[in-house]
Amino acid sequence: MAEPTFAERIQDDFVPPAQVELSAKALESFARSHGSQGRRVVLITSGGTKVPLESRTVRFLDNFSSGRRGAASAEYFLKAGYAVIFLHRHRSMYPYARRYAAVNWLDALTLRPACSPDSAPEESSKSAIARAEPQTVRVEVDQSCLLSIADVLQDYHSMKGSGRLLPVEFNTLSDYLHLLLAAAKALSPLGSNAMFYLAAAVSDFYIPASEMPEHKIQSSSGPLQITMKMVPKMLSPLVKDWAPKAFVVSFKLETDTSILVERAHKALEIYRHQAVVANVLDTLRTSVVIVTNTSETKLSVSEEEDRRGSEIEEKIVNDLTSRHTLFIGLD
Repeated sequence: MAEPTFAERIQDDFVPPAQVELSAKALESFARSHGSQGRRVVLITSGGTKVPLESRTVRFLDNFSSGRRGAASAEYFLKAGYAVIFLHRHRSMYPYARRYAAVNWLDALTLRPACSPDSAPEESSKSAIARAEPQTVRVEVDQSCLLSIADVLQDYHSMKGSGRLLPVEFNTLSDYLHLLLAAAKALSPLGSNAMFYLAAAVSDFYIPASEMPEHKIQSSSGPLQITMKMVPKMLSPLVKDWAPKAFVVSFKLETDTSILVERAHKALEIYRHQAVVANVLDTLRTSVVIVTNTSETKLSVSEEEDRRGSEIEEKIVNDLTSRHTLFIGLD
């Protein structure tokens, strides 16, 4: 008997998200619309994947990823003229908003009386505001708490008005795999104009839906022993079958610098895609190596560039868009 395909394993072992059909239609419509205009479309995956331990999930395994790299990269791809499908973990960092991820938004907002917006309220006025109906006061932003908010908001609304960003949320590993397959099917007709930028931190292990306990695992049962299966590798079917003409970029994170480039080359040899963005954990935000079959390109952000607000993602995107142009020319 033949081994089940990746798509078959997804259907058998992973419960699809409730809105997968609606998401698939939105993905297809977005890709078709921008493809008909000759625009390049990049699928960015971003954030970590949650692996439930029970069907009615109380406990789960998670992994380290805030989604910062994917969210930042989305901004730079939009700036480069791409249409962007942003397949991201629920509540992970989001383009533009990610710049204020460490800010308590409530501290940046102030209530003012609607009748006298330019005057600072006295203590009695503050009490009146606290008792007032919401429609009788207005909210002002303290821009010193949200640096460059006007510029960022302008960029965000310009991007939103262009219709070049399609956000799609996932939460669990199952959600991610089903939506990735749907996105690949939607982008395949675009041929070499499609790029896959696979920055999400995808779990390597899972429990099949058929083997998962339905209810919460009881601690009274004693120490917990879990047997998990390896998540099927999706790069191979993506490159060979789902979108064989697309430009595919994977990511490789290691803690040992000495094996980084070797592991990246190994991935290229196995999966036959176009590029690996490789980095070590200690310099995640300032240094990467872009590895292809013919080159190893080191990119970094200096201390001076970092002080000026430069980001390594801008350099990654600039490098990859140039490679994508050459790739399209070879098609």
